[in-house]
Amino acid sequence: MNKVGFIFDLDGVIVDTAKYHFLAWKKLANELGFEFTEEQNEMFKGVSRKRCMEILLDIGNIKATQDQFDTWMGEKNVDYLAYIENMNASEILPDVPKILKFLKKNNYPIALGSASKNARPILEKVGLLHYFDAILDGNNVTKAKPDPEVFLLAAKELEISPENCVVFEDAVAGIAAANSAKMISIGIGDKTILSKAQYNFKDFTEMSVDFIKEIIGN
Repeated sequence: MNKVGFIFDLDGVIVDTAKYHFLAWKKLANELGFEFTEEQNEMFKGVSRKRCMEILLDIGNIKATQDQFDTWMGEKNVDYLAYIENMNASEILPDVPKILKFLKKNNYPIALGSASKNARPILEKVGLLHYFDAILDGNNVTKAKPDPEVFLLAAKELEISPENCVVFEDAVAGIAAANSAKMISIGIGDKTILSKAQYNFKDFTEMSVDFIKEIIGN
C-alpha cells in the first residue's frame, strides 16, 4: 500500500488566527480613513499578505506608492504579531490534537501548507510544532492559493506523491488548490461554501479516527 501524507492549513483549521488578522487589518483601514468589516475579511481567507493588502486598498479606494504599500503591510504585520504574542494551547481548535496524535502515533507524515508567514512561531506557541515533519508557508512559496504550489512543495518535502496526500482546508482557494494538485480535499467549515471539497466536516469534532483509517485504506 502506498504511503499516505497529510497536509494541514493553519488559520481556521488548526487555530483561529483570522480574528487577529481582522483586528490588524481593521486598525490599518481605520488609520487610512475607512471602515473594514468582518464580511469583507472573508475575502482574505487563504490569501497571501500582499494580495490582502491590494484588496484592502481597493476597498478604501486608495492609491499607494510601492514604499507606502510596503510600509503599511509591515505595520499590519507588527500589529498582528503583537496580537498573537500571547497565543497558547487554549487556542487550538477542538479535536485537532486527536487527529494529529493518531497520525503521529501511526507514523503518517504530516505537513503544514499555509499562506501565513508566521506559521512556525504560532505552532510553537500552541505547542504543536513537534507533530509536523515539514512546514511550507508564506516564506517558502511564490504563488498563493488557489495555485497548488504550497501543497505540491509539501508533498515533495514529505516524499509522498500528490495523489496520496490528504489536505485539510477551510478556504475556497485552499480547496481549489488541493483539487488542482490532485489531492484528497477535506473541507473544514461550512459545506455550502466549501462545496468543491471531496469531504466536509464542520470541525474536527465531527471527524472520527475511523474516517481517517478509511481514507488511508482507500
